[in-house]
Amino acid sequence: MFHIDENQKITFSKAIYYNFNPIKVKKPWRDATGGFGNYAPIQGWIQIFDTEGFYGGTFCSTGIVNNILPLILTGETKTYKEWYDYIYWKMRNFGFQSGQIVDLGQLDLIMLEIMSRRADKPLHRYLGATKDWAAAYKGGGSLLSDDEDLVGDMVRYVEEGYRTVKLKVGSDWGENMERDVRRVEKVRKAVGNDVEIAVDGNQVWNVGQAVMFADMVRPYNIAWYEEPVHSHDMNAIKEVKERTGMVISYGESMRNYYAFETYAEKGVGHLMPLVGRMSKMSDLMKIRQLSKDKGLRFSSGGTVWINAAFGALYDENELLENHEPMTEPIGDCLKVKPEEKNGRLYLPDIVGCPIRIDIPKLEKEGTLESMKCFYTEKNKNNFAVRAAY
Repeated sequence: MFHIDENQKITFSKAIYYNFNPIKVKKPWRDATGGFGNYAPIQGWIQIFDTEGFYGGTFCSTGIVNNILPLILTGETKTYKEWYDYIYWKMRNFGFQSGQIVDLGQLDLIMLEIMSRRADKPLHRYLGATKDWAAAYKGGGSLLSDDEDLVGDMVRYVEEGYRTVKLKVGSDWGENMERDVRRVEKVRKAVGNDVEIAVDGNQVWNVGQAVMFADMVRPYNIAWYEEPVHSHDMNAIKEVKERTGMVISYGESMRNYYAFETYAEKGVGHLMPLVGRMSKMSDLMKIRQLSKDKGLRFSSGGTVWINAAFGALYDENELLENHEPMTEPIGDCLKVKPEEKNGRLYLPDIVGCPIRIDIPKLEKEGTLESMKCFYTEKNKNNFAVRAAY
């Protein structure tokens, strides 16, 4: 289910971009290959309006300001499909894995929200969802956490109602597998055998190392083995799958549907697109259908507060990633967001996207660094800032 009217006409009138000072995470964070440090990976928030006063908003980088706004704040009227296709091919020479193509994905999300607001519906209902919740798993497990903190977090996730948890592996840039195995063992003992445990290597190993680690953790019944080797080394991925027999998981580094077809061909057993990095939101549903057709596992990651709108379209066994170290500080920027309860995200009954940014709070706390307005030449003389929080 993904029902939209691609022929709806849109004339963009203005945009407001809010730039943030760095937003600290609750405690320093690190995965196997160095991400993401002391700060949440968001730079700002943008709202883009049509000439009827409807708008869409999302977290973004300045890329959408530099790459997208000059193309859409022209006063031209195009259909949703025409806008998307026009900009997609404008971005061609940057490459379809580029930051520019990700900026287009953010615009796609914004156009979907504009259309849902026109329909006076929550985004997930506009897209065709028949329920108001999304199932999720919870991830964390920073390599900077000691064993006690790690186990405590995983147990807490289970107590919160999550039946699948995920932790990072690849300690000391992949050289300390013994530490990783010890931590997996401790988590398994703490949460019991009825909870799924997934591990994420963040691409740190070569094939031989990845196979070695898989053999070491095999006794602990791993639900999936995420990104053990480079995400674009398709033959290495195929070899790891063939030599381990484990469910191998990939998708966060890819920007469009086509790459997931290759993953499926190479033996990836769990496809996991990331909402904030996809070039088109409807690709989520194409990847989901591909997973169903091939008998593969499917989940999607990204900012779970927004992702919940798409998760409401999924089945109960098709999970969102709730990556707590990132989602907590981002959630603190919001005054309205889905409710996290018993391993689900329950969406608020509001039109458009299921979140509302709290700009006054961010301004008061010093998180808001600046605000900048953009508008078409036609609207210049009549322009007034009316932020839609």
